[in-house]
Amino acid sequence: MASMLTLRKNNLRISRRSFFTGAEIMKILFVAMTDSIHTARWISQIADQGWDLHLFPSMECGLTSPAFSNLTVHHAIRGKGEGIDRSVKTRGVPLFSDFVSKGVGEVTKRFWPGLHAERLTRLVNRLRPDLVHSLEIQHAGYLTLEAKKKLGRQFPPWIVTNWGSDISLFGRLPEHEPLIRDVLGNSDYYSCECRRDVCLAEAFGFRGAVLPVVPCTGGLDLKDAQSLRTPGPVHARRGIMLKGYQGWSGRALVGLRALERCADALKGYEVFVYSASPEVVMAGQLFKSKTGIPLTVVPPGTPHREMLRLHGCARISIGLSISDGISTSFLEALTMGSFPIQSWTACAEEWAEDGKSVLLVPPEDADVVELAIRRALTDDNLVERAAQFNWETATQKLDMNMLSGMAVDMYRTIALEKGIA
Repeated sequence: MASMLTLRKNNLRISRRSFFTGAEIMKILFVAMTDSIHTARWISQIADQGWDLHLFPSMECGLTSPAFSNLTVHHAIRGKGEGIDRSVKTRGVPLFSDFVSKGVGEVTKRFWPGLHAERLTRLVNRLRPDLVHSLEIQHAGYLTLEAKKKLGRQFPPWIVTNWGSDISLFGRLPEHEPLIRDVLGNSDYYSCECRRDVCLAEAFGFRGAVLPVVPCTGGLDLKDAQSLRTPGPVHARRGIMLKGYQGWSGRALVGLRALERCADALKGYEVFVYSASPEVVMAGQLFKSKTGIPLTVVPPGTPHREMLRLHGCARISIGLSISDGISTSFLEALTMGSFPIQSWTACAEEWAEDGKSVLLVPPEDADVVELAIRRALTDDNLVERAAQFNWETATQKLDMNMLSGMAVDMYRTIALEKGIA
């Protein structure tokens, strides 16, 4: 408990000995996607501290993730809210349908574009939170920036968290680059999950304190995860996991094309596609028809433990995108013993060694991806050694209790530094 995490110069020093000891309850306002499991997993790390936690939607859809607890969510309009924990309070005009709720949010955004920022400004004025923490930049960060400019010096200390491609991709687009600089120039603290993004933030003008680099979705219950792994050697597993994102970033169709070329080596295997875009579902059906290889599309909303179990029965897990942070699915594969084939545009190299515990590939080159799949299918020693190495990494860097403690200490240390305690 006495160990100290010391980051680079002018970065925040977080002591495992520092505790929030003030008589008042710390009040934190998050600005984030209210229907996102990533938002829920981050906030869950501090939900048991007795703090006064509030969440404002970065995108007004009226939906609330059932994974939240001990939180107040401030919608303008809200859907049915089925499955929400009783400890969660939802504000906003109630509607009878989640579908209608999302539609109203879209209409409001189109015809009253400034209303959302005005609502956030009023909420900050009314709540007077000790800290504001925006999770993700392109929606939450830009929105929070508008509110800060309205309130000026009255605005509380602001933590900006970078998700995935927020800077590494969008920072190269001319319409986003000045906005990202404005967000970083106006924020007090910065957090991210890749060391790559610390350097990028500083290059974009951030001069505040950099918080510890940890996964934006928190950690995993490693004991439970281990119980979900298929017993026996990894090379005996007969599953292939493929992340099904296809769009502005995801390149699942490249993965499917590479798997089709490997059909001769996939006899006895089953392919599982999760988070599948509609075009990937269609391509998967054609793959199955053409090759005869069983392919299952994992239903949306599948529980997290079931996703871990699927990684735990897979020999290989494939994730391809033109840009990402430390992909959550990559961390899950790493933990569950499945050999990861990951696009080199993420920051997997900060967690695993190319050619030893991961194969890093270009996201749009099916030829290279095919070669990586064939190697992972035929080299039993590679996948067994990787599983051992990656499990050791998970125990050192992904333990849920360790990362939750770091998150709590992060907020406590900021509170002490800002005189909130």
